[in-house]
Amino acid sequence: MKNKVILICIDGMRPDGALQSNFATVQELMKRGSYAMDAQTVYPSVTLPCHMSMFHSVPPTRHGVTTNTYVPPVRPISGLFEQIRLLGGSSAMFYGWEPLRDIARPKSLDHAYYVHSYYKEHTDRVLTEHALTYINAERPDFAFLYMVETDQKGGHDNGWMTEPYFDRVSRALENAKEVIERFGDEYTVIITADHGGHERSHGSDLPEDMTIPMFFIGKQFTPGKCLKNVSMLDLAPTVAAIMQIPAAPEWEGRSLLEE
Repeated sequence: MKNKVILICIDGMRPDGALQSNFATVQELMKRGSYAMDAQTVYPSVTLPCHMSMFHSVPPTRHGVTTNTYVPPVRPISGLFEQIRLLGGSSAMFYGWEPLRDIARPKSLDHAYYVHSYYKEHTDRVLTEHALTYINAERPDFAFLYMVETDQKGGHDNGWMTEPYFDRVSRALENAKEVIERFGDEYTVIITADHGGHERSHGSDLPEDMTIPMFFIGKQFTPGKCLKNVSMLDLAPTVAAIMQIPAAPEWEGRSLLEE
């Protein structure tokens, strides 16, 4: 495919947490691409429901996953991985939380790499290094890199907006920055979060849980442009538009390229 995309999700990254943890990198991302610092995720603001909505562009009330336990949809909806495969494209996923395997249907991925975050120190760095190596060698049309330490070891173990949380978010942003430096000329790179968090939890409809940042770095996005009224549901249609593949008819979000 002519236009390729790398999507990076930093689990539990709040916009204010990103700014406080690594202000210079966030400012650089905002200047280099289009961005939204007040994008909204879906309710319940829980990891698996959010990722199902991220890749299927419908709320949990439609895809049916409302907890971190996967439930097959009564009426299956084609997700982003499936749409890419439908057009003959290749996809890879690198992730540190095992239940995410269900966001892609069987045979829709060319490569998947999983590392259990509780059994390996610096999981996010291991995943990033593997992603860098694989993308450099194979040049997939779409790659998804998911970093989990920000949520598990930062937010849940120590609390959102604490020094350990800031440290994990800062490291994740540096990993994302390296991906841009390596592949930004060939790929559009999107950086986002699945949800925010408060105290040592998330899942509510509080602004702290529902508000997430999004950064879009690529030739099709205007540097320094602030995007308005952005939703988690807009990610799959936007990736599809960048890659020039059709959006599934069931998707509810809009392409941000139309802004």
